[in-house]
Amino acid sequence: MNIDDWKSQIKRGTLEFCILLLIKQKSSYGYEIISILDKYPIIAAKENTIYPLLRRLLKEEYIFSFWREGTEGLPPRKYYSLTEKGEEYIAEMSVEWENLMNAINDIRGE
Repeated sequence: MNIDDWKSQIKRGTLEFCILLLIKQKSSYGYEIISILDKYPIIAAKENTIYPLLRRLLKEEYIFSFWREGTEGLPPRKYYSLTEKGEEYIAEMSVEWENLMNAINDIRGE
């Protein structure tokens, strides 16, 4: 395995967590999520990755969607928010993330 393959695996494993964290902070629409993630190259993802993931999270009832009218002549946008089930899921993910970070830092001697 090369470094690009390894980075791809890390990205796939953390993308869902990062999207849920963003949606937890505030209701967001797809392009907004993509734009925020673009600031972090290790996590950044394209539309063909984000939208299928959002659809899966909707299907699994971790998030729900609603339409909000656009401002200044912009069309309506589909926003996403966390459900109660999503809040519980992200809490569990956060515990696992902390456990993983603690283990890695311990192994690194930090």
